[in-house]
Amino acid sequence: MARYDAYNSECLLFSFKDGLLARLAHDLKMRVERFSIEVDDTTHEIKATFDPSSIQVVCAQVDGRDEPSTLSQGDKKKIHDNVVKDVLHVRKHPEIRFDSINVVPRGEGFAVEGTLQIHGKSRGVQTSVRADGDRWVTEVRVHQPDFGVKPYTAALGALKVKPDVVVRVSVPRQS
Repeated sequence: MARYDAYNSECLLFSFKDGLLARLAHDLKMRVERFSIEVDDTTHEIKATFDPSSIQVVCAQVDGRDEPSTLSQGDKKKIHDNVVKDVLHVRKHPEIRFDSINVVPRGEGFAVEGTLQIHGKSRGVQTSVRADGDRWVTEVRVHQPDFGVKPYTAALGALKVKPDVVVRVSVPRQS
């Protein structure tokens, strides 16, 4: 059984601004600080849990590039508080889970089907895991409303986050 967590792996979230006042907002790169991923060495079955209260803002992004000096520590804390309290309601939904149903080798990687549970709702997801140097990497586009999550809005909806968030998970390849 291979085990991964924030010490040897990475789980990043990318959110994207929208609305009439989008020019005043930022696309965001965030990191999940507490998670656990277990992969069965034989079947490649995946079980993962993520602590949504541990989501931290890394930086703003412009055209997919990190802009580390754009947000103050106060800005980052305010965004974190909004995500935890107003968007994901982590007191009521303290865990995000993924359980694979089918993992099939495909080329240098794997095709993965599974069940993702966010905000108390479960949905089927499909993704590809690809080799990237000494890492396994997957990206999943999550449509928040599918899980009962209302994307963040402010200024009567003139400033909002697009409903799709990209989740990128990277773990070391075992030799």
